[in-house]
Amino acid sequence: MTAFDDSRVEDPQALASADALLRRLASAGARLRIEAAAAEQALGALVELDRPRAVIVVGDEARLIRAVLEPVCPVPLMAWPSQGLPAWVGPLDQVVVLASSGSERAQTTTVYEARRRGARVLIACPENSPAAEQAGTRGTTLINTTTHDPLSAAVVVLAALNVLGLGPEVDAGSVANKLDRVAEDCSPHVDLSHNPAKELALSLADDQALVWGGSVLASRASRRIAEAIRAASGRAALAADARELLPVIDASQPVDVFADPFDDPVTDRRPCLISLDDGHDGELDQIARRNLLAGGERAGIRVCRITHEQGSPIERYCVLLQTGLYAAAYLAIGLGRYRDID
Repeated sequence: MTAFDDSRVEDPQALASADALLRRLASAGARLRIEAAAAEQALGALVELDRPRAVIVVGDEARLIRAVLEPVCPVPLMAWPSQGLPAWVGPLDQVVVLASSGSERAQTTTVYEARRRGARVLIACPENSPAAEQAGTRGTTLINTTTHDPLSAAVVVLAALNVLGLGPEVDAGSVANKLDRVAEDCSPHVDLSHNPAKELALSLADDQALVWGGSVLASRASRRIAEAIRAASGRAALAADARELLPVIDASQPVDVFADPFDDPVTDRRPCLISLDDGHDGELDQIARRNLLAGGERAGIRVCRITHEQGSPIERYCVLLQTGLYAAAYLAIGLGRYRDID
């Protein structure tokens, strides 16, 4: 079992060895600006289109698109999880396909099926990909993506859906600025005492992560962060509803401060609760948050908070997510596992 070495997150040599991982995170804002600039012409062509009967979203980050649109979309909206399309989809409907590489068989098949039924298609993928080739008709709007970044493509698609009158206003430049700010705050050059991501990684050094977010988007971010922590550490990390996390917290025994770690070594990892807050909690979410925090206090477990309450919903989501991804990166560095992370 690899032990976490906190000196690695401050060691210039260790950080330099993980440069590719950290650089990928730091360039998130730049990737979004590239995709947004490339999409301007395609978005301009959407202004003249009528509102569809329904919207079906398929592919990378489809559930994120649904989470942002659901509160305001004036037509029925569905994130379709499988290959193909629902039987009712036809010429009056809008099919949205997000394909980061453009070569996924399921998404290429979906584009073909949408064309066969005469549905309008909005697709974000590389222009020379198999998915783009299937989409080449007058009823298709192609957003050419070049960075292979699902989050950047999703933000640009959200901006396109706003042009169609189906979603909230999305300022890609503002989202990119927020991503840049996270990169500054979580930079490897910022020491542990002022770096929220390094601090969170240190909190997770020997613990099992329980990640919770109250709002729909914070909950979505919690699942993505848990995925990143599992990949970074090779350990279990759970993102779930409060009612599912509370039994895990309650089952954790308070630490015996008088125990000798050499005579009584701890073999089970204690939970560490990561609470995500985007300021959009409903009344039930607030109750769930209080119950989780109270449970954490009773069990004497560590509680960490990632909070961002300014900006649009997608801006808040991106800040929560990116901070968590940086923490996962520093966890991997501290464990010496950064070479195992894509």
